[in-house]
Amino acid sequence: MISLKGTRVTWLGHATVLVQTPKGTNILIDPFLQNNPKYPKSFELPGTINYILLTHGHGDHISDAVPVAKKHKSNVAAIYELAAYIASQGADKITGFNIGGTVQLDDVAVTMVEAKHSAGAEGKNGAQYAGVATGFVLTIANGPVLYHAGDTTVFTDMKLIKELYHPELAMLPIGGFYTMGPREAALAAQFIEPKAILPIHFGTFPPLTGTPDELDKYLNGSIEVIRVAPGESIQ
Repeated sequence: MISLKGTRVTWLGHATVLVQTPKGTNILIDPFLQNNPKYPKSFELPGTINYILLTHGHGDHISDAVPVAKKHKSNVAAIYELAAYIASQGADKITGFNIGGTVQLDDVAVTMVEAKHSAGAEGKNGAQYAGVATGFVLTIANGPVLYHAGDTTVFTDMKLIKELYHPELAMLPIGGFYTMGPREAALAAQFIEPKAILPIHFGTFPPLTGTPDELDKYLNGSIEVIRVAPGESIQ
């Protein structure tokens, strides 16, 4: 299995991932906890969540962002319009940036990259504009480069993510229906060429039928497919 040089990556079901760096920085990506049927209910978040990253405004990616941010005094980083929306919902600390931009979050340089997906946030008056869907590349000091693709299908500019950042671990959605499925994710992996893939956004709801085994079949063993249960970690 891939070595993440002391960084711990914990999959918490759906697209929710906790990244803990060797220095002790805790980053929670797309927190979907309370209403996530795959979230391990016995799992306890660390006492400190320094940062929350949001890939886009759909409820299954942001529903617990404000409660976690308030409890842990976290800084919420997202595309500018989504960050403003989260601030309007009660988050005290936000970082709004945009695609191609990089922000330094302690020992992690976070670069926002493209994704292909819809992105409105559900407010009291229905869906509202909250920027566009994104992914994130996390370059960890003295650690690995991680790529969380958010919700997306495959697109050829993923080759630029490889060329610019060379992520070692790619977190790719494989469920299908709302995102790419295993066949498309296998092509995405060939574009990105990571050492390993952590499949996300599958099995949460009935339409999300893609599986890690299917992804592995399409890749024919060319790239490691990591299989962990929600709440389990790699490092």
